Amino acid sequence: MEMGRISFLTPAGAGREATRRRALTMPLGSFECVGDIRAGRDIYTMKELRATSVFHDIRSNPVKGAIALFIAEVLSVVLRENQEDLVLFTFLNYAIKRLNDTDSSKASNFHICFLYKLGRYIGIEPDVSTYREGRIFDMLDGTFRTTAPLHNNYLKREAATVVAALSRMTFDNMHHFRFTRGERHDLLDNILRYYTIHYATLSSLRSIDVLRALFD
Repeated sequence: MEMGRISFLTPAGAGREATRRRALTMPLGSFECVGDIRAGRDIYTMKELRATSVFHDIRSNPVKGAIALFIAEVLSVVLRENQEDLVLFTFLNYAIKRLNDTDSSKASNFHICFLYKLGRYIGIEPDVSTYREGRIFDMLDGTFRTTAPLHNNYLKREAATVVAALSRMTFDNMHHFRFTRGERHDLLDNILRYYTIHYATLSSLRSIDVLRALFD
């Protein structure tokens, strides 16, 4: 938390301790450790791992496991800064706990809700104060406007309306947002396109196909 995003190298092995380390460091695992932090290094070694929270459902439920893998892949791309960000850290901890505690039958929109909310903490949240019925969404500046911009990175009225509606989605009410398979796929594609415009490409994430198959 104090250093922001950093990389650790975990020892390989096949024994009991190696198995425990792998379990603790699964995607979205929450643990603390002793790190060998030395100047001039980009990757550090760790020891004395201890779980700070144990998310049994994320580990045992294949649906939640797939969502966790997807979120971990997204975070590996968009979290670039090696600096403290307590607000973001608190949000991520909260979101992981909500994923663990949410009934899997109500989790089909979790990744969509997470991505929209994450935008607030990394500075790309759409400005919904500019939304009016019938406007399009300019993906470059994150605002809604009455006429199409000169570039092609915008969403037409129907898709823009969905973006505005997502501002009302929470982890508590996300299961009330009903989407068909095609609508959810298009929505995820649009969100990933939006992230790609403002960060690096997310279209090649390996977990996307698994996530799509789960919520067909």
